[in-house]
Amino acid sequence: MSRFKIFNTLKDNKETVDKISDDNNKSLHKDISKNISEVKQMLGNSFDIVTREIKIGETNSIEAVVIYTDGLVDKDLVHNYVLETLMIDVRKAESEKKINSDQELYNFIKNSTLTTVELKEIDIFPDLYHHLLSGDTIVLLNGFPKGFAVGSRGWEDRGVQEPSSQQVVRGPKDAFTETLRTNTALIRRRIKDPNLWIETQKIGKKTQTDVAIAYINGLVTEDIVLEVKQRLNKIDIDSILESGYIEELIQDEAYTPFPTMYNSERPDSISAGLLEGRVAILVDGTPFVLLVPALFIDFFQSSEDYYQRSDIGSLIRLLRFFAFFLALLTPSAYIALTTFHQEMIPTTLLTSIAAQREGVPFPAFIEALIMEITFEILREAGVRLPRAVGSAISIVGALVLGQAAVEAGIVSATMVIVVSLTAISSFVSPTYNMAISVRMLRFGFMILAATFGLYGIILGLILMVLHLTGLRSFGIPYLSPMAPLAVGEQKDALIRAPLWMQTRRPKLISQKDKIREKTEKPKPTRQ
Repeated sequence: MSRFKIFNTLKDNKETVDKISDDNNKSLHKDISKNISEVKQMLGNSFDIVTREIKIGETNSIEAVVIYTDGLVDKDLVHNYVLETLMIDVRKAESEKKINSDQELYNFIKNSTLTTVELKEIDIFPDLYHHLLSGDTIVLLNGFPKGFAVGSRGWEDRGVQEPSSQQVVRGPKDAFTETLRTNTALIRRRIKDPNLWIETQKIGKKTQTDVAIAYINGLVTEDIVLEVKQRLNKIDIDSILESGYIEELIQDEAYTPFPTMYNSERPDSISAGLLEGRVAILVDGTPFVLLVPALFIDFFQSSEDYYQRSDIGSLIRLLRFFAFFLALLTPSAYIALTTFHQEMIPTTLLTSIAAQREGVPFPAFIEALIMEITFEILREAGVRLPRAVGSAISIVGALVLGQAAVEAGIVSATMVIVVSLTAISSFVSPTYNMAISVRMLRFGFMILAATFGLYGIILGLILMVLHLTGLRSFGIPYLSPMAPLAVGEQKDALIRAPLWMQTRRPKLISQKDKIREKTEKPKPTRQ
């Protein structure tokens, strides 16, 4: 094809797109044949757009068309509450002399015939396209420049199942799904408070994705709600396919390895956050719900902490913090000690390590780097492969490769133990986002340890703490309640105090209705 033909083709396509864009601002025509033509032109004669032309009534018969998207509607509902009622109820009303004009026919259809829960009048094409592609059924009558959008959504979806992440031994086993209305219902089942407000808007010029924000009026600080709305309104993008898009576009700090927004597929975790005065952001098409503001300690807490006794919950939470530092610093500590600070290792252990590394051709840093990269590849392979195969690959691959590497003299047995301990410790984190952050930072600490020894690790920790103290999540300090120190809120930070001691909500998050619990300390009933 010549350049002139290509140019003319592109020009024609642009003119067609511009024409359709202009038509998008039009009102509906009185002639339904013109409306049908415009819909087909806009949607490109798509095979899943079904149009059914019918005649309504006998005495004052009028042409009508029913349009819906196959696969997005409940066909039984369309048949029983749209087509059947239009063709039968109208004739019955005519026989009873209830309809004597076209306007009376229109009003009768609006008020008495279409008996679905959701019914909306439409008079412009953008509304028609939106409702049609959202699963509603469009009803247009000849002679009227308006029509009806009948609520008939009924696509196939995944039912409520157990969460695939953030597993618990004790606690609810349901998880969010990809359907927004199901997710809002799961929250309302837990919070039966009329002050639970859920507002929706559409984001994405092409996808028109439904995004909802949920909060409890009277608990949440208005500034946080206003900030969430402002950031969402500033989003100008073609598509929103997952809540991760929203997270990346509205987070406080773009360049940080730490997550500043909490995400979960557990309704109980999100409900607990709402009851503390936070805001939830739900996106249609994903089971992962965002919660803001998010604090550093939130990523070490599990909903199960509150379902067990306080002593058990506190012990497990402290274990998570310990595992965090193990996963972050174990390889770098090994590199620093074996490279720069051998005098700090007990003599017997030092002799054993030296004997194991006698045939290893690489320094400790390269040795650790090889094993860490190998384990990361195995971990990623285990996630991407089918579940039954992935777990086997991760376990068998780690055992076989570790043993083979030791026998081949590529790495020492001690290094295999160090890397294995690091990998296991990283699995303790209840949130996937924080676990990934640790995995990234670990390599930075390894480089510092290989360059400066223990001084490099200390320098890295100082820089990390300075970075954390500078982070904000929707205006709330990321390290609160530890920095700034809030003594009264330490009852639910590093440890989990008994519920009867946690009488107040986090003051930095919720400035209203600060008292959440007045139960007295349990004690035996006097005989």
